Amino acid sequence: MRVITVNVNGIRSAERKGFARWLARVEPWDVVCLQELKALHDDVPRCLRAPRKCTSHFHPAQRKGYAGVGVYTRGQATFTTGFGSTEFDTEGRYLQADFRDLTVISVYLPSGSSGPHRQASKFRFLAEFLPHLARLRASGREIILCGDWNIAHQNIDLTNWRSNRKNSGFLPEERAWLTQVFDELGFVDVFRKVDPRPEQYTWWSNRGQAWAKNVGWRIDYQIATPGIAATAHTASIYKNRRFSDHAPLVIDYDFPLQ
Repeated sequence: MRVITVNVNGIRSAERKGFARWLARVEPWDVVCLQELKALHDDVPRCLRAPRKCTSHFHPAQRKGYAGVGVYTRGQATFTTGFGSTEFDTEGRYLQADFRDLTVISVYLPSGSSGPHRQASKFRFLAEFLPHLARLRASGREIILCGDWNIAHQNIDLTNWRSNRKNSGFLPEERAWLTQVFDELGFVDVFRKVDPRPEQYTWWSNRGQAWAKNVGWRIDYQIATPGIAATAHTASIYKNRRFSDHAPLVIDYDFPLQ
């Protein structure tokens, strides 16, 4: 089973940069999770509404041109939008696909980089989301949470970690929260399980020469329950072409979708 996650930073922009053609080339994939669609249902380009006749589902934000998540799949799934949050479910940040023996979730955590009010919103999200993650873990199902978590967990996960310790995305409180997800709830950072090498990033600022110099952050994850995480055998970050300021994260599992 091949699972892909990518923040497209606008699905219409990604389509113009060749994202649909790349999806056709990277097959066979089983599930693709998208974040930051920045599009309502009718605004999704025709070629990305259901690539290669897959099943697709989108959860756009109520606010036009903002956030939004989506899932493409080859299997039969039941979809749930939102995780029961009065504040955040209207922002298009959570889409759950339940298969027979597996749950795959596309999730887009808030960024706090635009100011204190957004960081406060991010902390509210983290406080509300952790109990939901605990409930997912207690369900006994195999789960993969795919998405842009907007947190670099360890020093190895960004280039300039010393100078970013007071910046959103690498704050001690955010990193401690993610440590709880791994150490207390028992979820697994699948990419790090497969690939422990440094300088493996999924996001680069559009400022300066960040992409060219590989001055990046690893903030896109596939975070899974231990059972399915143990079946992961290949992980890669696609960087040959840019569809967004994020790169697709591709992981192969020895686990049947259905």
